[in-house]
Amino acid sequence: MQMDAEGLYRDPLHAEGWFRDPYLVHEDRWFSDGLPTKLVRDGAVEGYDPPPPGPPKAELVAAPRSEMGGSDPRRADDDPIGYNKKEGFLFRYGNNLP
Repeated sequence: MQMDAEGLYRDPLHAEGWFRDPYLVHEDRWFSDGLPTKLVRDGAVEGYDPPPPGPPKAELVAAPRSEMGGSDPRRADDDPIGYNKKEGFLFRYGNNLP
């Protein structure tokens, strides 16, 4: 990674997604437009931890695909209310409406 004009360490290829944490603090860190974000994960546990100051300590390496296997393809910003066409009722993910 290289320091940009704003003094931020940015991946020149504008990495996007989960990568091994180049700061060696967590297992993985989310990158957006080549910049490390505060979103981190260790195993299946996600959390927030801002990148430490200074340059990364390791090269950027893509993290292996999630262990979840894609069994829950919903996005965090998906509408939590759906419509079951076959049964003809509204439902809320996780809690069916009465």
